[in-house]
Order: sequence, then C-alpha cells, then structure tokens
Amino acid sequence: MNKEKNNSKYLFCESKLVYLLLMCSAGMMGAYTFNLRGGVFCNAQTANFVMMAIAFGKGNISHGFYFLIPITAYFLGAFISESLPSPIKKLGFLRWDTYLIAFEIIVLFIMGLIPLTLPNQIVQLSINFIASMQYNTFRQAEGIPMSTTFCTNHLRQIGIAMSRIIRKKDYTLLNKCLTHLCMLFFFVIGGFILTFACSFLVEKSIWLAIIPLLITLAIFIYGDTYKEHDLLYRKPAGH
Repeated sequence: MNKEKNNSKYLFCESKLVYLLLMCSAGMMGAYTFNLRGGVFCNAQTANFVMMAIAFGKGNISHGFYFLIPITAYFLGAFISESLPSPIKKLGFLRWDTYLIAFEIIVLFIMGLIPLTLPNQIVQLSINFIASMQYNTFRQAEGIPMSTTFCTNHLRQIGIAMSRIIRKKDYTLLNKCLTHLCMLFFFVIGGFILTFACSFLVEKSIWLAIIPLLITLAIFIYGDTYKEHDLLYRKPAGH
C-alpha cells in the first residue's frame, strides 16, 4: 500500500474536484461582497490599484492611500501562506492546505455573524486576506496551472487552447480547455447561488460558501491521515 501511495502522480490537494469546489466557494465570496458588503470584489487586487491611481490622478491623495489597506491585507495573505507551510510540515500531522481550508471555514463562519450595520471593510479585508492565501496555495490542478479566486486566467487559457486546437489540430488541449471551462462554470454557479440566497439569508448567506470548503476539508483530512500520510513531505506542483 505504501508503495502505491508513493507512486501517486497527484496529491489530493491537486485534484480537479478540489479546484472546482474552491472556485465555487470563491464565486460565492465575490457575489457576497458585491451584493451585501460594499459593492466590491475582494478576490483580487487589480481594481484597488486602478481606484488608487484614479484617486491620485484626481488629487484625492488621502482617499488614494486608503486603497493601501486592502492591498496590504492581500500582501500579508500571500506572505503568510508562503511562510507557514515549511514549519507546519515539520509537525507531520496535516498539510498546510488542510489548515488553510479549516481557517477559511472559521473566517467565513464569523463573517456571517457580522451585522450589515457594521463597516463593510471588516468583511472586505477578511476576504482579501483569505483569498490571497488560497490563490497562493492552490496553483495546479493535476498539472494544469490554475487560479482559484478569479476568472481572468481561465478565460485566457481557454482562448489560447482553442486557438491552438484550431490552428495546429492539437486535440490534446481539449482536456485542458474543458477543465478551465468547468472552473468558470463552478465560479458562476457559486455566485448565482449566493446572490439568490442573499435576499433571505442576508449576512448569513456567506455560510453557503462553507459547504464546498467542508467537502474539501473532509477530502484533505482523509488524505492527510490515511491515504497520503506518508506524502506529507511532498510539495504540490507549482511550489
């Protein structure tokens, strides 16, 4: 059995199912902050840099510097998610990926307890932070480079793959193209479900984003404690 485990090509944390679940949850987070928490998307930072540049361009310097707050939260998420895996690996119990998903679940649960009357920045910064950690931690799904918190790269990869399929008849790219398309679909489905739920669950609607993360956590715990316990030292592809 150990030999079979060690010959596994991909870890559980690299499976396409896990990435589909993460994309679904990310779609819910994006819809949540847009619908209920300030009309913004916190899964990535391009908009904040644009808004900061616009504010500076209009001479509103203080408002421009405000955008450094969410940018810093995103930076810290990347910094921490890059720093913690090595010491956590030495514990020999669970992978960093598993702890991260558990942490996200806790943050989203607390988020659902925050009334809409409180400043939206509390939730926005929390999403900035955990989205950054998730994006930096999950990089490849069964050998295919991925982003799990936004859609731009998936759309780009579909365009590239379709061009090569048509021009070079490289039908081996069909699987890659379909994988990225499925990621987009699950992101949209997550956003759709969360938006529909906002009207009756209000701030607690974010708890729906916990469901795909709970499934992911169960998969990871099973892998870490049984199926892949002797592979805890192995880095996921892309790291």
